[in-house]
Amino acid sequence: MLEKEVWLEIFSAIRQNKLRTVLTALSVGWGIFILIILLGAGNGLTNGTNAQFAGDAVNTIWISPGTTSMPSKGFRIGRRLKLRNEDYALISSQIKGLKYRTAIYNVNSNRNVVYKKERGNYLCRPVLPGHQFLENISVVKGRFLNQMDINEFRKVCVMGLPLQEALFRNEDPIGKYVHIDNTPYKVVGVFTDPSQNDMQRFYLPLTTAQRAFNAKDELTDIWVSTGDVSVAQSMQMAEQIRAMLATRYQFNREDLSAMYINNNFVEYQRIMNVLGGIKLFVWVIGIMTLIAGIVSVSNIMIIVVNERTREIGIRKAIGATPLSIVTMIIQESVFITALAGFTGLGVGWGLLSLLNYIGIDSDFFKHPEVDGFIAVSATLLIIIAGALAGFFPALKAAKINPVEALRS
Repeated sequence: MLEKEVWLEIFSAIRQNKLRTVLTALSVGWGIFILIILLGAGNGLTNGTNAQFAGDAVNTIWISPGTTSMPSKGFRIGRRLKLRNEDYALISSQIKGLKYRTAIYNVNSNRNVVYKKERGNYLCRPVLPGHQFLENISVVKGRFLNQMDINEFRKVCVMGLPLQEALFRNEDPIGKYVHIDNTPYKVVGVFTDPSQNDMQRFYLPLTTAQRAFNAKDELTDIWVSTGDVSVAQSMQMAEQIRAMLATRYQFNREDLSAMYINNNFVEYQRIMNVLGGIKLFVWVIGIMTLIAGIVSVSNIMIIVVNERTREIGIRKAIGATPLSIVTMIIQESVFITALAGFTGLGVGWGLLSLLNYIGIDSDFFKHPEVDGFIAVSATLLIIIAGALAGFFPALKAAKINPVEALRS
């Protein structure tokens, strides 16, 4: 049979069973569509989570003081603890394997910042030089704070790029002075940060700010980077820090509210494991939906063969080979599956593109997208499965006895 005649036969069969063909194609297309949407949603969750952690180094431990909730060595419950410069020095020297470290003194509110006629209220965060690496800061002009700024109590600052645009307009801020609460600070650098919120701030030398804000040697936070160690080693470092501070401040090591020690590496791994489970669940649901579509294709091809038994018998009686019969049935199956699969792929991909264009991003959901190779590969796999779904009914058709078929 000529190729053209085969296609005419396929289209003729489809026209005779429009509803059944459409419903079968819909089940396959719906399966691909659901798989694409679920994969896009899973990637959106992953992207949002990574964006949340991108603002800071993942392998960090954050230490901040709390209030005791357990009695310890004669001390009462409700004792408010404080961190000091000496704690930072002790952790830095005693805990082995730390890569970067910083100490922070958080001022209670935004400070009034003035440059010429421009002014605004901005967060001013006193830190140490290592803060640049723990916050994933990129300096675009000048430099970040250095150890000389800390040692000499210099009145210098580093500002976020949006603040440069707000206060200095088209001027180069490097070397200029801004007044923070009426005290002049020399701008030595401009930075960007993966987190937009973190760019809305000034960084000041910790020691300078402790004097300016009468904080003495008090700290509100200590951050340390654990480098390339494993999760288990990171947890061990956190426990060493807790034991050291518990001994120093006489609180119960089991009292988690006395000293908050947050291991971001552990939290990141835990969340990634949950997202990995979600992705696996998405694949299972998607594949089960696709299998249902393939079963539908197989069923319709079985029905087609049964309904066309007499026709197939006539074809064989006038010389049609078993191979031509098999080819015709498989071709029809592949055509329906391919048309439905690529339609589902196009609609799913189009919907994700539309959502990205509209902009539905949130703090924990960003850029729902699907890897093109995975999407096309899944569709091609479904087409191959469609061919297999038509193969067994085709074999049945090829084995039809012409005489028996003409009697049916």
